[in-house]
Amino acid sequence: MTPTLSLQQLEQRDAFVGRHIASNGTGIDHVEADAMLATVNADSIDALTAEIVPADILRAPFLAIADSKTEFDALNYLRTLASRNKVFKSYIGLGYHDTIIPPVILRNVLENPGWYTAYTPYQPEIAQGRLEALLNFQQMVIDMTGMELANASLLDEGSAAAEAMAMAKRSVKKNKSNTFFIDQNCLPQTIDVVKTRAEAFGWDILVGPADAAASADVFGALFQYPGKNGDVRDFTAIIDALHNNNALVAIATDLMALVTLKSPGEMGADIVLGNAQHFGVPMGFGGPHAAFFATRDAFKRSIPGRIIGVSIDAQGKPALRMALQTREQHIRREKANSNICTAQVLLANLSSFYAVYHGPTGLKTIAARIHRLTDILAAGLTSDAGKAAGIKLVTSSWFDTLTIKVNDRAAVLARAETAEINLRDDQALGIDTDTLGITLGEKTNTADVQQLFDVILGTNKDSHKLDVYTLDASIVATGSTSVPTELVRTSNFLTHPTFNQYHSEHDMLRYLKRLESKDLAMNHSMITLGSCTMKLNATTEMIPVTWPEFANIHPFAPKSQTQGYEAMIGELDGYLRAITGFDAICMQPNSGAQGEYAGLLAIKKYHESRGEGHRNVCLIPRSAHGTNPASAQMASMRVVVTNCDDQGNVDFDDLKAKAEELKDQLSCLMLTYPSTHGIYEQGVKEICDLIHANGGMVYMDGANLNAQVGITQPAFIGADVSHMNLHKTFAIPHGGGGPGMGPIGVTAALAPFVANHAVRPIANEAKGNGAVSSAPYGSASILPISWMYITLMGGNGLRLATQNALLKANYLAKRLSGHYPILYSGQNGRVAHECIVDLRPIKAETGITEVDIAKRLMDYGFHAPTMSFPVAGTFMIEPTESESKAEIDRFADAMIAIKGEIDAVQRGELDADNNPLKHAPHTAEVVTVGEWDRPYSREQAVYPTKNLGAHKFWPSVGRIDDVYGDRNLICSCPAIEHYED
Repeated sequence: MTPTLSLQQLEQRDAFVGRHIASNGTGIDHVEADAMLATVNADSIDALTAEIVPADILRAPFLAIADSKTEFDALNYLRTLASRNKVFKSYIGLGYHDTIIPPVILRNVLENPGWYTAYTPYQPEIAQGRLEALLNFQQMVIDMTGMELANASLLDEGSAAAEAMAMAKRSVKKNKSNTFFIDQNCLPQTIDVVKTRAEAFGWDILVGPADAAASADVFGALFQYPGKNGDVRDFTAIIDALHNNNALVAIATDLMALVTLKSPGEMGADIVLGNAQHFGVPMGFGGPHAAFFATRDAFKRSIPGRIIGVSIDAQGKPALRMALQTREQHIRREKANSNICTAQVLLANLSSFYAVYHGPTGLKTIAARIHRLTDILAAGLTSDAGKAAGIKLVTSSWFDTLTIKVNDRAAVLARAETAEINLRDDQALGIDTDTLGITLGEKTNTADVQQLFDVILGTNKDSHKLDVYTLDASIVATGSTSVPTELVRTSNFLTHPTFNQYHSEHDMLRYLKRLESKDLAMNHSMITLGSCTMKLNATTEMIPVTWPEFANIHPFAPKSQTQGYEAMIGELDGYLRAITGFDAICMQPNSGAQGEYAGLLAIKKYHESRGEGHRNVCLIPRSAHGTNPASAQMASMRVVVTNCDDQGNVDFDDLKAKAEELKDQLSCLMLTYPSTHGIYEQGVKEICDLIHANGGMVYMDGANLNAQVGITQPAFIGADVSHMNLHKTFAIPHGGGGPGMGPIGVTAALAPFVANHAVRPIANEAKGNGAVSSAPYGSASILPISWMYITLMGGNGLRLATQNALLKANYLAKRLSGHYPILYSGQNGRVAHECIVDLRPIKAETGITEVDIAKRLMDYGFHAPTMSFPVAGTFMIEPTESESKAEIDRFADAMIAIKGEIDAVQRGELDADNNPLKHAPHTAEVVTVGEWDRPYSREQAVYPTKNLGAHKFWPSVGRIDDVYGDRNLICSCPAIEHYED
């Protein structure tokens, strides 16, 4: 008779841990775990952990986090937190708009793992769908802004403006000024972020009225169009004056306004930027949102971020790829244009699909309606009823925003709160003392405008005499004058066929599916990218993102309306402190690289507070991520590279010599742990002690935190600050290249120096510090994903996840080691959570390269591992804890089968140049159309193993010619015939 399970055992079976950790070693479904342990010759998962992790940093279970919850219980509890948020109608504006995301896009993109679990398109042959969506985004931005070139999105408007300033400084050669001008009518959060960046570089900021820029000695200037108070003005003359002084001009703008307004490109702007959120992306308490960034063709090698370009494949057909990657931080390191690693691909895709779905005619209808309702509101407020109520309109021209003065400000705000609407309270936001703002949007209707009359004028006054339709008829009769004639848009936009043929839901649905089918994401197969930690993004974790209580909150809503957000973020803060051992968490950075930047700024300010601002040397091991030296450069630190030994460890003697030689200038060490080489180095505590003894601090890169959680802590090891990639370790999906979040943990000494926010200050000891992101909590609406992950896993599950990540990496390394050399290993011959497979001997012996193997893996239905990082000619492979033994075996079998093909080349059985690896990937068209003249069979080309069957993925294009794409740079949509199947 089967023994009866206890209630505790039944509850354990129902917990989420077993769903996240395939084949976990808890005693439930342990057969596969035992098989992997046997393969790696370990008695238990705890014994294996002790063999891998150095004894001086390995801790007994310590996490003060409650046990794992069921999915049902976790969602219900989060519902109680969400219900504490109050979703008012938002008229706050300031760059954030309450939008309508078309349901066909909501369900089939934002809530679809085919879109949100994909990786950055470094392997473009299996990413043509999202590359096309990003190319659409670039075309949309080019058209709307009137510029020649756009990138594929940045993090947010404030950091995009900071990038514009940096680009202006490095692009003006004749101008030696050290000052950047900011129009006082720019968004306050943008000014805050730009000031932070300028301070780090040692540049001066001059904020003043726009007209003052023409005579100022500056290297560049930033203007807002329309301005924060709603005014619309022509900057042409000011731009001309600045150009005469060899300065560059950036204009921050709004895509919806540009449907109606003359484009900044037509005024002569050099850079145009803004937030694409207005095109159908939820406010989400501040993010994630895609920033757009456009410029002139002359600056194509200086533009920050990724550019999608058109190239050709092996058959000469058009194919898309990321262009000009030699500009990027992972190649140029401290000489890169910026440290940008994560973009906002998923959100850029949402906004581009919004434009595709509505098309130019639909957008004109939406924009005209917003503008007309704003005209009607202005007409009512300036009518006799408005004058009698003491209303004064401050704005002289407008698209969607009015700024007003009222006699009874407190009474107006009280009536607004009663009506559950949020006006822009300039006094509360620190913008002005006696003005209010009203920004209308896509959700605004005639009843809303009537309600605004009641709120602003008072229901006991003459507001009831104001009729929306009567006011509208008057405007129709006389014509609107709220946009100056010379600023009315006359140029066409979105003329490409893509934006003019998918306006029915049937057509749009099929277009989205057609693109999705071209992309390999985690809903198809495991993605083994080392250091990128492509783990399970559970559906349960994703569900709260689109709840209205999280999605529809303005980032500057009163704190009384955001208690649920504050509670959830507070609990996540506690989780992260328990996991890392740090004293404080700054939740603002919205990417890992931005977390690096924020952490280095905290170190920099700490030294300055002690009168040691001269400490500016940042030691970085040669194996470090490319973002590390790029981030150090952004913080105005001098990068000094330290060596690694033959085993991939930090060369302690070299580090010691440089730390002691530079001890008077030493600011910090940037260290990745476990190392970028996939091992737990011995002596990491001694490394931290060495840096501290020489007056520096230790920045621990959080890229490999997935191998620390629950078994050790950055602070326990000796780090002073570390960022946490929530999109890696804590289950936020990569979204095809973003969103991400990179909050930092710091010791008590650094806590006063982390980022805060000028518009909505966070009540902690860092109050008064500048911002690094536009919103106070960065991309707040995706924080529930990590909250859910940690709540579902519990302290016990988090430790087990780390141990299983170690087990599965060592199992995979063991399976591959008989066929490929494993480049590095730590104590007892073990790897950490990832391993590096050395492909250089294969290239030397056969001419088969790491690129050939990467492309051949596509024929087997897999995305390639991380290629040529941190060592050229290698694969860095990370299976993660959430992949089953069966899927790991399937990947290992593919790699072993490919090695068999390589051996056949070496034996002369396959031609050295005309073989499946050199021609990979193979498209369906290649193997079905025309004569087959290759010396290997069609079956070997596309069905190399018997188990492909249901797993077969067909790349939509052949191998792409990168060199051709860079030499013939096209970054806008090609003619429609190129998209035809």
